[in-house]
Formats: sequence, structure tokens, C-alpha cells
Amino acid sequence: MSTPTTRQHDRHHRLRHWLLQDTEQVPTPAMGTVQPASAIETTPGSPAPEESGHRQSWWKVMCLTGVDYFSTLGYQPGIAALAAGILSPLATIVLVLLTLFGALPVYRRVASESFRGEGSIAMLERLLPAWLGKLFVLALLGFAATDFMITMTLSAADATAHLVENPYVPESWGGHTLLITLLLLTALAAVFLRGFSEAIGIAVLLVGVYLLLNLVVVIVGLVEVITAPVVVTDWTSALTTSYASPWMMVGIALLVFPKLALGLSGFETGVAVMPQIRGDADDRPDHPKGRIRGTRRLLTTAAIIMSAFLITSSLITTFLIPQQEFQSGGQANGRALAYLAHEHLGAAFGTIYDVSTITILWFAGASAMAGLLNLVPRYLPRYGMAPEWTRAVRPLVLVFAFVAFFITWIFDADVDAQSGAYATGVLVLMTSASIAVTLSARRRRHRASTIGFALIAAVFVYTTVVNVIERPDGVRIASLFILGIVVISLISRVRRSFELRVTSISLDATASGFFTGLSGREVRLVAHDPDRPDAQSLGAKERQQRAENHIPAEDPIVFLEVTVIDASDFTTHLDVRGCLRNGRRVLEVVSPVVPNSIAAILLHLRDAYGVRPNVYFEWTEGNPVTNLLRFLFLGEGEFAPVTREVLRRAEPDRSRRPKVHVG
Repeated sequence: MSTPTTRQHDRHHRLRHWLLQDTEQVPTPAMGTVQPASAIETTPGSPAPEESGHRQSWWKVMCLTGVDYFSTLGYQPGIAALAAGILSPLATIVLVLLTLFGALPVYRRVASESFRGEGSIAMLERLLPAWLGKLFVLALLGFAATDFMITMTLSAADATAHLVENPYVPESWGGHTLLITLLLLTALAAVFLRGFSEAIGIAVLLVGVYLLLNLVVVIVGLVEVITAPVVVTDWTSALTTSYASPWMMVGIALLVFPKLALGLSGFETGVAVMPQIRGDADDRPDHPKGRIRGTRRLLTTAAIIMSAFLITSSLITTFLIPQQEFQSGGQANGRALAYLAHEHLGAAFGTIYDVSTITILWFAGASAMAGLLNLVPRYLPRYGMAPEWTRAVRPLVLVFAFVAFFITWIFDADVDAQSGAYATGVLVLMTSASIAVTLSARRRRHRASTIGFALIAAVFVYTTVVNVIERPDGVRIASLFILGIVVISLISRVRRSFELRVTSISLDATASGFFTGLSGREVRLVAHDPDRPDAQSLGAKERQQRAENHIPAEDPIVFLEVTVIDASDFTTHLDVRGCLRNGRRVLEVVSPVVPNSIAAILLHLRDAYGVRPNVYFEWTEGNPVTNLLRFLFLGEGEFAPVTREVLRRAEPDRSRRPKVHVG
């Protein structure tokens, strides 16, 4: 009969299994398939395999990113009218020009160089060295988190606005917008906790219906404008009355268009979903031309569709909706096209439009959640800056849901209040992408491309700076995300520093020959400074170790040299090369960290060759605290005690644990 303690333990075990059963093993460009740190392969690492899963045609995947991109039509025209007033059409044209001739070329380039779904962040990571690159990536992840998290909360808040403004919904619901928004976010989290395998099929249906309904509203609105030309006359009269010249209108439109940056939201998501796109049968893992071509079609098609809707929706909402209705509390605030659907097509069609808008806005949060679930496991665990459980979907969903609840509560589910933070996240990512492709073009010595992308980058820098100055909330929120990510990352890096941190090990023929046929025997490795590779140094080291540790003269010694490169990397594959220097056997290996690599090699020799490894060190000179910091950030430091601690954690059985000696 089970005891209460046993039943509690079983429930805890089942809960843990449920949370972690879908742990992702994310391929990375540098390392191949990520494995648990304790799994040491005995064969050379192979190139990174392609992501598994059932891929889809590019137009279907466009609908998955489109639930984020196209859903901005639910609130973009209203925000544009609120920001630019009667100049909304002109400001929208500026936005469309930036979309087609700025963002689109940049992200078509990103698709060519970052085709595994890491987006522009991976390009900058490759261009920036060591810790500088890692810290810059953490900052960009903070802005990406701002973008995706605010997408979830803003979309849910706008879905709530469409719901409570519907004439068939009781008026009392209008006093519970925060609660309704939280319920929508809870439903979104529940979908991901249960599974999200049918996302693309659902997205195709939602986007198809939504775009069709918007097309009907736009056509009816244009017909209204054509049949009642007085609205155009009134608009032009208002323009000439308010502004002295066309140049002033253009200038002000250029100044206010950064506030419309929400209309650029879909590009980063577009490259994030690249692994879902079906390529050609002969695509190479290192350059899948079919997938890249499909992604470029996705980006171009989505940009053209969205540009057409942005311009036409801006025109009809400006011409047909009184300006006061766009203000806070107005019937068109955050729902301009829905207002026209009800006014010109009746309550029944308007309700159908509301249902479609609510659904796609809610599902836009799903697209953003998918983006977060794609980014976090690809970077933080690989840096050692997140626990291994962050490779699992469900724990991350719970974390992101909690953050979304908190943001919604802080902003009281207000669409206008969140738009600044949303635009900041979008613009910073697009600015980083434009800078990344500029640096890439310069590295490839393409002068024309470098100049063109540099001009685009300058426009995005201007747009971002203007948005930050006028709406600093976005930077404040992003700063909190960045601070949280950096603090959690550094704590995690410290806690995980004593893992093996090696994915696989391979020995060349010479190195393997040092241990072949020695099964069951003691082998003695002496750690040696690779900066002193001369034969005299090896001889002195051998005499010292034999004397201090009583190593029998008949027992051969193998020297082990670890050269540290890019200590900011966390895990790596080790290629161990063997060589002879004046008759002495030496193993040479390159790694981000010395003690962990030595421990991993000892365990590998034990398991692959059946030997009993011993390693010999000298005590490291210097302050212990300084040596610990050198280990954490430079991969060096106090070798002997750290190597022993890594071995102790990796091998609990003392009888099977390689021995560490210090003289």
C-alpha cells in the first residue's frame, strides 16, 4: 500500500515528466545537434543535421507569420490616424516605401545568411568576437523579448477591444477588459501546454478568412469614397488649411511615420519560421537554396499584400471616420476597420468581422510565443546561460505566460499604451538586421550593396531614435528584459560551469594509438602549458611529476595541452590530436575551457579504451578568487580542484572516477 509521501513523489515525478517530455534538441550552426553535457560521443562530430518535422509550402508558412503581420490591420489604421491625424495616408505611404525598399531587401539578405531560424541576431553573433558578441546577443534578445511579448499582450488587448465594442456583447463587459485579456492569454498558454502541431493549418484558415473580410471592407470603403467625393474634398481642404505647403506636409509625414512602425512587425517572424518551409530535394544543409527561395517569396508576397492593405485602409479610415472617434474612448480607437464594417455593412457582417479579428489577434500571440520558443533554446542554453529545462517547451510557456500577465496588468490592457514598447522592439530588431547585412556586404566587398544597406540602416537608426525619444516606455521595458536576461544568464553560467561542457570527442590516429591495447591498465596524463611547447620543458615537467607523485619509471607519460580559444563559448566538440616531441607523447586540443575539457577527455579514455586514467597538475599560483573569476570568464584558472569537481559531478561512483593528483 502506497504512503502519502510515495503518492506525492509519484505526482511530482509525473508533473516533471509532463513538463520536460518535449525537450528540444536544437541544431546550431557551430556545434551540430546539442546533447546533454554528460553525453560524450566516441566518434567525430558530423555536420549539423537539418531540423526534423513536416515542412510546408512557403505560402502556408506565410500564413503562420501572417497571423502576426496581417493582424496588425486590426489596430494599425487607428494608431496611424491617432498619430498622424489627417496626414495618416501620407505617413502610411512613407511606411510602405520603407517596407518595400528598406525592410524587404534587408530580410531577403538575412534569409540567405541565417536560414536556420535564428534571424539577424545570429549574423551579428558571427560578426562580433567572444564575450562582446554574447553580450550583444543578450541585449538583442531583450528587445526581441519585448517585441514578441508585447505582440502577445497588445494583440490580446486589441482582441478584447473588438469584443467589448461589439453591439451584441453586454455593455457591462466593457468594465472587465483586463480580466478578458488575461483569459485570452491563459487560453493561449493552454494551447501551447497541450501542443501546437496544427498551427500552420489553423493559420491558413484564419489568415484566408481575415484577408477576405478586410478586402470586402476596403472595397466597400473605396466605393463609398468614390460615390461621395465630398469626403476627399473635405480632406484636401483640411490639409491646405492646416499646412502651408506640400513640402510641410511631406516633412511632417516623415517626422510622424516612426509612430506607425507597428506595420513592420512581421519581418523578424518571417525569418524565424524558415525551418518550417519546404525546400528542394537537393538542398544542402549548409545552404538550402530551395528554402531560401521560398522564404524570399514569403517575405515579398507578405510585404506586397500588407502594403496594399495599409495604404487603402489608411485612406478609407481617414476619409470616412471622424477624427474624434480615433481618440481614447472613441468607437474607432484600436478598431478602425471594424468600425467601418459595422457602419457600412451592418451589425451581422460587423460581428463576423469582429470574430475573425478577435481570433487572428489572439492567434498573433501564438505566432509571437512560437518566436520566443524558437529563440530562447537556440541561444541561452548554448551559452550556458540558461538551465537545460529551457530546451523544453512547457516550462518556457509558463514563464512567458506569467510575464505576459504582468505586462498586461501594468498597462491595464491598453492598446495605445503598449504601442510604443511594441514599436521599439520591432525597430531595434530591424535596425540590427540592417546593420548586420551592411557589415556582411562590406565583408564580402560588395561596395554597391554596402552603400545601399548602410543608407537603409541609417533610416532605421533615425526611426528608432525618434521612436525612443517620443515613447521611452519601450526602452524601459526592453531594459528590464535585458537586465533580467543578463542577471539570470550570469547566474546560470556560474551554476553550470562545473558541467562537462563537451558534446563529443574524437581522437586522430596518433592520439588513439597512445591508448590502444592498454585496456585495464593505468594511464598517466600530465597537464602541460601549451605556451611552453619546447622539449626541455617537457623533460623538466616529466622529471618533476615522477619525483613528486612517485610515478614508476616504466609507466609512460602522456602530456595533455589545452589551448583556450573564445572562452565565451560554453559547449564544444573536441578534436584531440596526437604528436611526438623528441620521443615524448603529447595530446593537443583546442577548447573554450581547460578543466572541463580535461575531465571530459579522461572520461572518454576510460569509456572508449577501458583504461584507468590519472591526471597530474601543479598548484596554480595566485589569489583563489582571481583564479575562480579567470575560470568563469577566461576558461583558465584553478585547474586541479575544478577538474576534480567536474569529475565528481559527472561520475558519482568514486571507484570509476578518474583520479586527480596535485604536486
